[in-house]
Amino acid sequence: MGFPTRVEEGAPIAFFTTGGTRLALYPLDWLAEYVGVTPQPGCGNFCGIALSHHVRTQGEVSAVLALAEQAGGRIVKPAQRVFWGGYSGCFADPDGYRWEVAWAPMFGFNSVGELMFSRDDA
Repeated sequence: MGFPTRVEEGAPIAFFTTGGTRLALYPLDWLAEYVGVTPQPGCGNFCGIALSHHVRTQGEVSAVLALAEQAGGRIVKPAQRVFWGGYSGCFADPDGYRWEVAWAPMFGFNSVGELMFSRDDA
């Protein structure tokens, strides 16, 4: 579709820049494990879609998860250090969609609040 793409050789993820947001594609089984569900045939409880909200500080991860829970979300993965070097947690919204709240030390934000892949790009 012509989106600028960032892929690292051998990594199970590809990032696409889409005008202020980022689209990331993961293998279904990997994503399901990461957000704390078991994929089932025919969608079941997880259809392979998870949304991620990146925040500016590690402390904001727990704060946003608490807000989500107060608004009716259910925490499915408490805030914790993760294998890729950041800090994140996951919740299910009232409709069952999985959300990750993440802080990534290697990412920054530009002057209009868009997520940048490198702090040097901000």
